[in-house]
Amino acid sequence: MLKKSKPILTAWVKKHERYKCGIPFLYLMDLADGIVTEIFKHDKELAPLLTSILKQKLGISIGEFSKKSGIPASTLYKIISGERDPNLRTFRRIVFTIKELESGHAETEKKFIAIVCSRGCLDELEKATTKVGTDIFDLKEYAVTSMEEAIIAAINAERDGASALVCAPIVSSTVEKVVSIPVATIRPISSVARAIELVAKKVT
Repeated sequence: MLKKSKPILTAWVKKHERYKCGIPFLYLMDLADGIVTEIFKHDKELAPLLTSILKQKLGISIGEFSKKSGIPASTLYKIISGERDPNLRTFRRIVFTIKELESGHAETEKKFIAIVCSRGCLDELEKATTKVGTDIFDLKEYAVTSMEEAIIAAINAERDGASALVCAPIVSSTVEKVVSIPVATIRPISSVARAIELVAKKVT
């Protein structure tokens, strides 16, 4: 049973208990990492966590998840209803499938570039999209008031599916360390629009 398997995965959780740039690792986790940490570190129940991820985060039915994972729908219904805990093999399959679905979900969403800066800076933005060749990117605003907010916003932007990110010079070096997407800096000698064009070219 899953609860009996806790010692097996405790090392996994401890391995991921760390901070980057003063930001709790919780902000850096994807859905699959999050569900493991919530269960084995915070002693949360799998049923409500899995229900929330399938319905609210992935937008997928139990039947669809069953087909993707190879886990019988009847077994999933029992797990979600709390009637039973999955064995370790089933739990691993659940986590692996969530990772696959999350990755695919991000790839199919519309491309966008995250703009992380103060509200005053965002107010200067005159357009909602930018085009590079045949690629069109939406521009998504993340208003922040501090360095910590900017770092967290950058992490959230990547998790939201951003293709690239534009931010202020004061946080750019730190942001580049915590995200894997291209980052462009807003500099006094160039406009926000120019920074957007530069970062868009990096992902096309």
